Amino acid sequence: MSYFSERYSLREIVLSLCLIFCTSPAYADSLIPESERRNTEQTYLTYPEWFLVHSPAEYAELTKDHPAHDFPFIGHVGQLWSSYSAVTKKQVESDYPANAGYHAMIMVIASSTTLEYGIRSLYENTVGRTSYILSSKRMSEEEIIGAEIAQQYVDFIRREPWYLFDFQSSLKRLWSETSVFGSQPLRKLERRYALTTEYVVKAIYAKLIELATRAAYEEAKMTTWVVVSEFDAHSQLPAEVKLEKDLGDGKAMLVLPRYEGFWHAAQLLAKQGVNFVDIAGNDSNILVSSWCPVGSDVDESFSLLFRQALISHPHLERRALEVPVKKLSAYLRTNTQIEHVYDY
Repeated sequence: MSYFSERYSLREIVLSLCLIFCTSPAYADSLIPESERRNTEQTYLTYPEWFLVHSPAEYAELTKDHPAHDFPFIGHVGQLWSSYSAVTKKQVESDYPANAGYHAMIMVIASSTTLEYGIRSLYENTVGRTSYILSSKRMSEEEIIGAEIAQQYVDFIRREPWYLFDFQSSLKRLWSETSVFGSQPLRKLERRYALTTEYVVKAIYAKLIELATRAAYEEAKMTTWVVVSEFDAHSQLPAEVKLEKDLGDGKAMLVLPRYEGFWHAAQLLAKQGVNFVDIAGNDSNILVSSWCPVGSDVDESFSLLFRQALISHPHLERRALEVPVKKLSAYLRTNTQIEHVYDY
């Protein structure tokens, strides 16, 4: 199957963006303070951003024991744009508010990733593959360090913006923890060049993106306010969750961490029997992705927004489901293959 078998259309994206920018903001009625609300479309638009966490995670996992040229760079480019097409189409069909700033950010990171992955695919499948073959198909110590740094990068961007990662320290580690001479000299030299180039370019680009982001956007809030039911005021809350207000009758307003921390905290609350009523001012749907065996039944009680092959795991696929906020806890309690809950 072609990596581009998942349909996406640049024309469709452009037309959708034109319609989106003509819509006006709308806010849900909610007990949550207006300053802590976020619009429903953000759970969908967050997906392309988080794909650029999922993709490096697959890369880090693969390069632990495989050369970098085994990674499907071009396939991931196709999945990035197809997912953006799917969430943009959903935004238009549901008449969700405009979010020009978020779309601009997605276009920047998606375009730069397309360029990066295109260059890396070309390089790895020519120079990189040749050096690997000529070195008896053995990984060098530079590759081992590179794989460890790739995992450190993934662990970091699950919590913080990617442009804050310390690429300079990664470069210093590459040169200080590997010897210039040794076995497989050709592979060592080639990998040292490839990784050095990657870290230097990303360090410069990250600084530019950081400056542009701080100039164009307000600092992102790192918490998400929620209203829950079936709340026991005497039970111990997870360490990362704060009780903002006991609303009585088993309801409460809680403050959870945002991003990666949100779904981990939500899962802990769900296991305590707590149910979500409102998340950041939303009581409609929240996007959740899971890894599922290819060919397995799809849970028809939820709307399937799109599915993607996990190219690095051919027996699995990613499914993005729209889960009603009031059913999120039940879903978290019964599903063990969750990849991410896309906070607003």
